[in-house]
Amino acid sequence: MTGSNTATNIHWIADNQQLAALCEQLRDATELAIDTEFMRSDTYFAKLALIQLSDGEQCWLIDVPTIDQLQPLQELLNAPQRTLVFHACGEDLEVLDQVLSVCPQQLFDSQVAAGIVNIGYSMGYARLVEKMLQIELGKEDTRSDWLARPLSERQKQYAADDVFYLFKLYKLLRDMLEQQGRLSWFAEEMHGLLEMAAERRRAVDYYLRLKGAWRLDGVSLAVLKQLCDWREQTARTLDKPRSHIVKDNVLLDLAINKPTRIGQLHEIDDWYSRSVKRFGEQVLQQITDVDQTNLPDILPQPLSRAVSDVMKEMRLRINEVAEKHAIPKELMCNKKELEAILRSASEGHCQWPSRLVDGWRGTMVTPALQLVLDSSDAL
Repeated sequence: MTGSNTATNIHWIADNQQLAALCEQLRDATELAIDTEFMRSDTYFAKLALIQLSDGEQCWLIDVPTIDQLQPLQELLNAPQRTLVFHACGEDLEVLDQVLSVCPQQLFDSQVAAGIVNIGYSMGYARLVEKMLQIELGKEDTRSDWLARPLSERQKQYAADDVFYLFKLYKLLRDMLEQQGRLSWFAEEMHGLLEMAAERRRAVDYYLRLKGAWRLDGVSLAVLKQLCDWREQTARTLDKPRSHIVKDNVLLDLAINKPTRIGQLHEIDDWYSRSVKRFGEQVLQQITDVDQTNLPDILPQPLSRAVSDVMKEMRLRINEVAEKHAIPKELMCNKKELEAILRSASEGHCQWPSRLVDGWRGTMVTPALQLVLDSSDAL
């Protein structure tokens, strides 16, 4: 590591009493930088190994596996008046929710903030630290086994630096957002992130994510949905990754061919005999149980070439708007939103995603896209 001001006040929290004392000490803190270290290689649920906290002066490393009374920490992190500062918070929010039922109400994501102030889009933590603080962080411990004990001093330093510098980034980025008049933009993005986290908790239909599902007819799509729902529940119950139960491509094969005998399952490529023996009868029963009187809606086909050309023109206009307003183009509008706009426009009733109408994008992105729609002959 090069640079100065590395985290030095590092405290290891390894029992219930230490955790309770820490939470009492931080009771009045209005903002805390937070990170997590977890493992998830052969399980459905992540195994939380470490929670790092910093108030900008000190760092605390909480040894989660050794502590069985985590309620004080849960209350600390769920307090509505406290801002939790993350970098790229998606997985952290998921793991904290699973293990601690933590759903922060005040959120600051330094990766998103860096995008809005036009430092860079989707920038990694180490790169952002180097760019803003001129400090190069070591990467040797990125892939550590964080569940192994004892952790080395280097691992502890790495973990502490993840929140020590994060707090410094937070202060700088918050000031930049204020100077650029984009605090309200950022607040809107944080609200969207929390909504996305809530959506993941609801475990929305996984079958919609499978590549090629649009090719299926109504019955096959119903089978796919049933099998995906069964696999999700099975993976959770057994705490195994989805792919250890049945892989996505095998589910598609099952939905298309709708086998009725175990022998047919053994003929499916990429489904191992051991897994067929364990789950085969359940899969056949799931296929049999599909309610063919209540079929899901057929999924839309990919956009035609002509409509895809309109999307390309939309992207060009977005790039121009992004350059004019000095903000990364990726923050303006995503592919899913563009597809939804074009599909609805093709059907004669253009529907705009709410964040392109009600939010900060409404005055810059939506008018530019509307001009493309108005000038197109393909819709």
